[in-house]
Formats: sequence, C-alpha cells, structure tokens
Amino acid sequence: MAPTVTFRGYLSTDKAACLELFDANCPEYFAPNERKDYENFLAANPENYELCFVARPLVGAFGLMHDGAVDRNLRWVLLEPSSQGLGIGAMIMERVILNASESGARVVNIAASHKSAPFFAKFGSTKVTVTANGWGPGLDRVDMVLKL
Repeated sequence: MAPTVTFRGYLSTDKAACLELFDANCPEYFAPNERKDYENFLAANPENYELCFVARPLVGAFGLMHDGAVDRNLRWVLLEPSSQGLGIGAMIMERVILNASESGARVVNIAASHKSAPFFAKFGSTKVTVTANGWGPGLDRVDMVLKL
C-alpha cells in the first residue's frame, strides 16, 4: 500500500532540503558536477517545481517545465532513496502525465540517466539518444520522450 503523499509548490525556504535530497541521490543517480546546476535551478525559484511529502519529511521533487512551446520538459526528478519502491515515483509520473495532458502538451521530454531510464520506460517513455558519460563519468545521459 502506497503512503499518503502531499504535493506543493517549491518555496525558496525549501532549498536546503532539496539539496539534501540531491546529495542523497549522488553519485548513484546524479553526477557530483550537477549539484551546482541544481542549486542555480532552485535559486531561480522555478515555477511548476513540486515537492512531495510523506508525513512531513521531503521525499521527492520534480518539475514539469515549458519554454513557451506546447511540449513539456520533466526536470530534476528526485526521490529519497529509502522511499523507492513505495509507489511515490508512480504518483509523480501520474501527476506529470495528467498535468501535461491538461496543459495541451503532446510530448514530455525527459533527460534521464541510464540508471533512471528504465523507470521512465515503465510509463511509456522511449529513448531518443544516449550520450556516454553525458552527465559525468560513468553516468550516461538518456534523452527520452513520453508521447501523450
């Protein structure tokens, strides 16, 4: 049985907790050199970046972004490692698919790693390109699309 998850938008006061979540996923799912990029992303107070909570602790974060185009980009998906396998990732993806569909998007672009790509494939995402060591040494970049 999946836990009760609440979602809310990112606030600047969440930055430290989000960076802790990043650190918990590094170097398994994110390359250490990506931390500065994530810090800069958070510093911009991104709209449409959501946090996931289970009984108060932060367990996940993700953003469904757009750059003026119809398509959406799934950015900075993080999940507390101890929360993997509880169905929280599936809840995130259900939310992503629903929000993207409601916005009129036809495609969600996903820049994953070779370690996270199989998760996104479970929801219908397909590989477009693979860049060896694209995120950093030993962490290939897998660009994927999820057609809605």
